Amino acid sequence: MKRRLRPEETRLWAIVAATVRPAPGRSLPVLPPAPEPVSPSPPSALAVGPPAPKPSGLRRVETPIRYEPDPIEPGRRRRIGRGRDPIEARLDLHGLDQDRARARLSVFLLDAQERGARSVLVITGKGVGGHGVLRRRAPEWLADPRLREVVAGIAPADTRHGGEGAFYVALKRRPR
Repeated sequence: MKRRLRPEETRLWAIVAATVRPAPGRSLPVLPPAPEPVSPSPPSALAVGPPAPKPSGLRRVETPIRYEPDPIEPGRRRRIGRGRDPIEARLDLHGLDQDRARARLSVFLLDAQERGARSVLVITGKGVGGHGVLRRRAPEWLADPRLREVVAGIAPADTRHGGEGAFYVALKRRPR
């Protein structure tokens, strides 16, 4: 089930996307447009009977839906951790705020897949007391619908690659 972006998220994404600049000699990948919000349909003229009564004293509370990408297959994760499958690119997000980190992560993953990389390392850092914002939010960003065609799975990195402050990201093969 896909989660629709709220208006404030759409505006924030537009601001972030406007700040991204390509590296010299490169161009930005083109992301598919965000889906248009669906407006509620008017009540059907065929509805029969009076409207259902609303329960008193209850109100609907919106809870944020969190998505997690699939985990990397255990054998592949073990091969990456032991160095048998190479880590073909690394991204260090230390010192970035959430907006810039998310934008840089998206561009990095799209570029890595375009170059044919199959596994990359994303370093978020542990944060203060092990409760870093980037560390906590990176799995959500990797589950973004725009990255579903790129990310095959994620797993925490081995201690020699950053441990709890980094993730292995397995990438899908680039489309032909």
